Amino acid sequence: MIVVMSADRTDDQLNHVVQMVEEMGLTSHVIYGTNRTVVAAVGDKRMVDKGALENLPGVEKIVPILSPYKVASREVKQEKTIVELQPGGAQIGGTGFGVIAGPCSVEDRSQLLEVAHAVKEAGGVGLRGGAFKPRTSPYSFQGLAEKGLEYLAEAREQTGLAVVTEVLTVTHVDLVARYADVLQVGARNMQNFMLLNTVGAQGKPVLLKRGMSATLEEFLLAAEYIINAGSSKVILCERGIRTFEQYCRNTLALSMVPAVKRVSHLPIVVDPTHGTGHAYMVESMSLAAIAGGADGLLIEVHPDPEHAMTDAAQQLDIPHFQQLMIKARRVAEAVDRKI
Repeated sequence: MIVVMSADRTDDQLNHVVQMVEEMGLTSHVIYGTNRTVVAAVGDKRMVDKGALENLPGVEKIVPILSPYKVASREVKQEKTIVELQPGGAQIGGTGFGVIAGPCSVEDRSQLLEVAHAVKEAGGVGLRGGAFKPRTSPYSFQGLAEKGLEYLAEAREQTGLAVVTEVLTVTHVDLVARYADVLQVGARNMQNFMLLNTVGAQGKPVLLKRGMSATLEEFLLAAEYIINAGSSKVILCERGIRTFEQYCRNTLALSMVPAVKRVSHLPIVVDPTHGTGHAYMVESMSLAAIAGGADGLLIEVHPDPEHAMTDAAQQLDIPHFQQLMIKARRVAEAVDRKI
């Protein structure tokens, strides 16, 4: 349920409401809106004495939350959530449009730094790159682990780009958080609830990818785990779903973007690289994502895709990425966004 505070409430009255909510065994989330402050009370509704809350000083009314996802819902917060990738840095979810790009895997220092500088010069706001790689085959390249994280941190020092990298297990969270600005939870881990709780407890921004067969409700409930664990800075990522089609690696469901925006205040970016699996499709799907209302893109870029150690077929080379960014700016301007 949502406890809507009156416009003239005091801080003491707000704190008392939070105390009462937590005494009832519920989790409280204070959300400061433009006109009103609300307290989202999440948990077993059988524990709630609505009458006791309604009569508290400073309370205007109590409204039930109808959607299964509570704090990720627009019922709780009408204003769009804006996530800073770094403190005081670039944002995802505002009027701007953020492009996060980089290689699928961090392969070596020179490869990563070359791409990082190209991404920065083209107007990107974040550097993506896998230090730990989830691979279907145990014989495939698994990443450089902590050495890869060190290269990512060095690239940030040189370019100022926010580092976005995937964390695979609970045991890696603290290590990755020491180097990364944004913790990415991949599609395979979208319903790894222990991992969601652990990354949420870190308090850093989290980029949550949609599972390959996940519904909208499942996607937002996964985000709910992260928010309830302590981080409201969640960025959703549509990366395509598995279908019967064979012309692409996944089917990029761009309709997820307006669907999410209708029911949730969380920002959503699109990954056209994994969403298609083919480099020649990335530019078209990127432009379509911008026009469709996405808040950003997650794109794989490699200086020499033909010799990439992972996912060679889907990575753009640097000249094609630069070309894409020129076109992306024109489309963004047409829909009142800015790259």
